[in-house]
Amino acid sequence: MLWFLVILVLIALAVIGMYNSLVKLRVRADSAWADIDVQLKRRWDLIPNLVETVKGYASHERDTLEAVIEARNRAMSASGPAEAGAAEGMLSGALRQLFALSEAYPELRSVETFTELQGTLNEIESAVQNARRYYNAVVRDYNTKTQVFPTNLLAGMFGFHAREFFSLDDEAQREGPKVSFDSPSS
Repeated sequence: MLWFLVILVLIALAVIGMYNSLVKLRVRADSAWADIDVQLKRRWDLIPNLVETVKGYASHERDTLEAVIEARNRAMSASGPAEAGAAEGMLSGALRQLFALSEAYPELRSVETFTELQGTLNEIESAVQNARRYYNAVVRDYNTKTQVFPTNLLAGMFGFHAREFFSLDDEAQREGPKVSFDSPSS
């Protein structure tokens, strides 16, 4: 009878340990997603200033400027990693077009505000990339834990479901905007 009680206690401790590890990974995934949100918000907040700066020098490039704002708005309203990844990819493409304007308007490259905004955006892009990597690593660990035996039995019973990875659909979207302060060479 004592052995049976010891075995039940050991099983209960194992179940508690598995459940707690699932909860910890879920919380880490939520926290990592929040970190991505913070970095993306910093990026989104910077874009209107960048567009306004470009407007002063390239006001007749209205389509490009509107495309950036539209992509920003789509990115801000995206929900979930898959939708956010697609929207952020579109925003990166629109920003690449905006930065291409600096090649056509050399006086724009010489504006201190523009170069500061480009530098800040570059730093934010790096922070977003790091946050995405961390989030995807945590999601990988969480998804693995929810799918391996015997934790998968507990995960199913307590509603732990696999999470989406934050990924970009298009190879071109995987690159951040290119920032260049050099004049084009011939």
